[in-house]
Amino acid sequence: MSKAEELQNGFLNGQFLLAMPNMVDEQFARSVVYICAHSPEGAMGFIINQQQPIGFTDLLEQIGIIKEEDAIILPDHQRKLMIRNGGPVDKNRGFVIHSSDYSVSSTMPVAEDVSMTATVDIVRAIYDDKGPRQAIMTLGYSGWGAGQLEAELAQNGWLTCPANNALLFDGDISSQYERLLLEIGVDISRLVTSAGRA
Repeated sequence: MSKAEELQNGFLNGQFLLAMPNMVDEQFARSVVYICAHSPEGAMGFIINQQQPIGFTDLLEQIGIIKEEDAIILPDHQRKLMIRNGGPVDKNRGFVIHSSDYSVSSTMPVAEDVSMTATVDIVRAIYDDKGPRQAIMTLGYSGWGAGQLEAELAQNGWLTCPANNALLFDGDISSQYERLLLEIGVDISRLVTSAGRA
C-alpha cells in the first residue's frame, strides 16, 4: 500500500498529533508527536518538542565515535544539535527522523520527503558531515497497540494535522506546540475537552 493510499484510508503516517489540554498522561502533556508508522497493528511516533538532558557530543562519546577530549573540536552546529525525548518506549535506543536525501538499507520512508533511520550509520554520517540536510535525533519512541491510538482519538485525547516540515525540523521546540495550534487555527482557550456524540 502506498503512502497516498494509507493516508486515504485514514492512517496517520507523516502527521502530527497534538496533545489536548486534558491529556492525563503527563509524559505527553503539551506534546507534539510525529507519526512515522500507523496501521491496523498499531502506531509508532516520536515526541519532537521535548529535549533530552544529553546532547549530540554526549551521544557520540557514548557510542564510541569520539573520545571525551575530542568533543571540544566539534563544529558549533554539531555541539548544539539537540537530542529529543521521542517517548517512553525503549529510551536507550536512538532514532533519526530526516530529510529523504539520505538513505541506507535500514532507512524507512515515512512521507514523500521524510524518512527514519535507527542505526548508528546515520549518526556517524552526521558526524562526518555526510548525513541528511535536515535531521531530528531522538532517544525512545511513542507506541500504540492495535486500536489504541484510534481509541485515544475518539476520546478527544489528540488533535491531528498534516506535518509541516518547517516545523518538524525547527530547532525552537519551546513554542512548537503553540505555533502548530496557531497554524491549524485552533485557539487553545476555546478547545472543548470532551468528545461529542451525534
